[in-house]
Amino acid sequence: MRYLPLTQPDRDAMLAVIGAGSIDDLFVDVPEAARLSGPIHDLPNHASELAVERHMTALARQNTVAGEVPFFLGAGAYRHHVPASVDHLIQRGEFLTAYTPYQPEIAQGTLQMLFEFQTQVARLLGTDVANASMYDGSTACWEAIGMARRITRKGKAILSGGLHPHYVSVAKTMAKYTGDHLETAAPALTAETDVDALIAAIDGDTSCVVVQYPDILGRIADLTPLADACHANKALLIAVVTEPVALGAITSPGEMDADIVVGEGQSLGVGLQFGGPYVGLMGCKDKYIRQMPGRFCGETVDAEGRRGFVLTLSTREQHIRREKATSNICTNSGLCALAFSIHMTLLGEAGLRRLAGINHAAACRAADRLAKVRGVELVTETFFNEFTLKLPVEARPVVRTLADRGILAGVSLGRLYPGEDALANGLIVAVTETTTAEDVETLAAALEEVLA
Repeated sequence: MRYLPLTQPDRDAMLAVIGAGSIDDLFVDVPEAARLSGPIHDLPNHASELAVERHMTALARQNTVAGEVPFFLGAGAYRHHVPASVDHLIQRGEFLTAYTPYQPEIAQGTLQMLFEFQTQVARLLGTDVANASMYDGSTACWEAIGMARRITRKGKAILSGGLHPHYVSVAKTMAKYTGDHLETAAPALTAETDVDALIAAIDGDTSCVVVQYPDILGRIADLTPLADACHANKALLIAVVTEPVALGAITSPGEMDADIVVGEGQSLGVGLQFGGPYVGLMGCKDKYIRQMPGRFCGETVDAEGRRGFVLTLSTREQHIRREKATSNICTNSGLCALAFSIHMTLLGEAGLRRLAGINHAAACRAADRLAKVRGVELVTETFFNEFTLKLPVEARPVVRTLADRGILAGVSLGRLYPGEDALANGLIVAVTETTTAEDVETLAAALEEVLA
């Protein structure tokens, strides 16, 4: 039985204070078609625990398990091998049940882990500093745009056409409440990136330019000219990395003078997990650290001279007056950050570079084989472990047909950009160390049959 401690007069009084006529007024931002008008009729009012377990197990069997079929999905979430020791260590009680380290004297383990995580992320992104993680890559991207507005006091952000459309969608949602003006575009299905167009679009009102690296089509560009153009107009360059393993092989955005670098850390230590929870990465130049959202762990010494760790900067609203906070996203996905850090520690720098090399070599072999399929064109000339193919027909039906055959062939651009006819034939294919030569041949043979 539900326990509702508030009476109707209590609820009426609260609604009157906030100026709402009814509880329904609190949900006006939710489209009416998406709201429930009553109970979900397909669900029984009650069931035994055994019946629920059987029903949920039957539903779970309808899923396609990533590790059991040829798997080429990417576009922001990647299947990598996660060592068993990662899960073993994050399951330890002192980590699994840890909460925000408000009391440093009893949270030294958590604080030290976050300090090490920050060091790893800063080195990976090529930035002076990094925070103790964000919610995920898309929200970290928006936080960087908000950070650029605070620094430059300008409100126009230029978003590359190569930026993941889900990241663009999150930014548009948040910008509705901040007044930021976002200039966006869809990518062109070409080998060239839109760096020159981005440079041409920068003006005196631009707060930042946001570019993905590698971009949604897998293309890799030199960001140095773009950084120079941003700085000439007193704007910031924000680089977004959705595949951090790539930074084991290519120059980091920070080395190309990006001011803020954000990304998704899922590839390291965190499984696909049906799309989350994931972990956001964020680093920047040292001079912008006080405008950075989230929190920072620092190293110090105690009264007896012993090494210790503390929360050095805590500018999110959990720790500071709300009007002074740089962000109101409380979650920093601490357990996922731990998994990321453990995986990075197990790899080390040499291991990460070797893993990146394996990924790139496998992707090159796959691209060469798939480009030999009649009618298939390899669009991406420079890539890491993800590239785009142009099929002779619309890609979405092909992906569905192959999925019915137990082959997850990739992500169709038509799914990501509905209504963009020029992109309908595009297919994004991701290849990692988990992809075998047999998987590639299976995909190629199936494509040859379907496209015949």
